[in-house]
Amino acid sequence: MLDSYFTNCLYFTANRFSRIMNKMAEEAFAPIGLSPTYAFLIMAVIDQPGMTQKQLSEKLHIAPSTCTRFVDKLIVKQLVDRRQEGKLVYISPTEKGEQLLPDIKKCWKVLYIRYSDILGKEVGDQLSIDLHQLSNQLESK
Repeated sequence: MLDSYFTNCLYFTANRFSRIMNKMAEEAFAPIGLSPTYAFLIMAVIDQPGMTQKQLSEKLHIAPSTCTRFVDKLIVKQLVDRRQEGKLVYISPTEKGEQLLPDIKKCWKVLYIRYSDILGKEVGDQLSIDLHQLSNQLESK
């Protein structure tokens, strides 16, 4: 009976899936010494240098205080810079951060190949699209 509660509970199932994916992602990113979230943050500021910290937290779907902590850590590693103008805080990659991009992309590819080999490429791709759309739907309510 208890198994059916877990199987039929979206909250439990989604969190279980997230923990499994997080473990796989952490393993894929271990060679560069960054977590996947830090890698996404670096990619975001490389894609849009000078974005505000508020924009960055919205893009990563994390709380502003969490974003501040992540940026602080990446500043210490000299991978991003922070510039404040009035109340706005702007984040940009450093040269060292930009040089890390090819390695970050390799790690994403390793992760993609690993879960695609297990789930199947089409299933993994569709699941990613579905989860993105469903997350947007739940957020809008």
